[in-house]
Amino acid sequence: MAGASPLGAILSTEPPVFDGASARGAARRFWGIEGRFTSLTSERDVNWRIETGEGRYVLKLANPAESPDVTDFQIKALLHLEPAGLPVPRVVRTLDGGVEAQVPAGRLRLLTYLDGEMLYRAAPSAPLRRSVATMNARLTAALAGFAHPAARHELQWDIQHAAKLAPLLPDVSEELRPLAESAFRRFVEEALPMLCSLPRQVCHADLNPHNIVVSADHLVVAGVLDFGDMVETPRACDLGVAVAYQVDPEAPAESLADYVSAYTEVLPLTEAEVRLIPVLTEARWLTTLCIASHRAKRQPENAAYILRNVPLTRAGLLAFARLDRTDLQNRLLTVARMT
Repeated sequence: MAGASPLGAILSTEPPVFDGASARGAARRFWGIEGRFTSLTSERDVNWRIETGEGRYVLKLANPAESPDVTDFQIKALLHLEPAGLPVPRVVRTLDGGVEAQVPAGRLRLLTYLDGEMLYRAAPSAPLRRSVATMNARLTAALAGFAHPAARHELQWDIQHAAKLAPLLPDVSEELRPLAESAFRRFVEEALPMLCSLPRQVCHADLNPHNIVVSADHLVVAGVLDFGDMVETPRACDLGVAVAYQVDPEAPAESLADYVSAYTEVLPLTEAEVRLIPVLTEARWLTTLCIASHRAKRQPENAAYILRNVPLTRAGLLAFARLDRTDLQNRLLTVARMT
């Protein structure tokens, strides 16, 4: 049974079946939209890009294991963000004014499509890293006042739950398992006892390079996609997730400090949050490595997509293994203007 998986039902249930003909029919029936449909890759949902003469959209069909309350949570968060003017997808109302539609395959919603180059195709740079940090902080600040009954749903990608990754450690390759086990111990010993005392709120929780759109010159963030992993979590966990994809393995301390400096110019952190950033960054790499290794063995046909972030994870863990942790914490406290 899917629910028996260490990952839980939502990460173990196959995406629903929803072919092009069904997508075209639903878009026409519920939104009055016709155009060219292109299937988009997704971890657990079904997504279709629709290109029309008036604009581009994404038609999303939720995974059957996802609660309707969680889908509503994601929709309401996007509606909450509209006044903030941030470059995030907008919810497109149905012809009868609703925010989603029900079809035999599940629940549908239509969002605006954000044009631009994806971050993973852009060359890393300090200006781009700082722009990601600034957007991370702006988005977190804009979500600070948002609440929803489903905000505390549990998802293993949320790194506050990294201690539950123990059953997945055997799936990690023998080469990387010692690094994963060390990161796991640090999370359990250093971060886990502190999480309950950190500021909490609803966060995007998945600012990876496949969810960020950048400008044509690759220097500025132009949009943020995919609120599917959004949860209420310690704010520092969201930061740990985002910065894990921005650390330069050739200059880990410098790039981490650069990110924290830009972030805290917009959204100040507590001293406890700053001290935990290194171990929470590692916790994201650990989570990526464990979940990807576990799922790739069980879904070999989708392994390339599932494993796409493992090389960065390996490089990050190796780079952090060479750092003096006390020196790194002190550096972060300095750039966060706490010393």
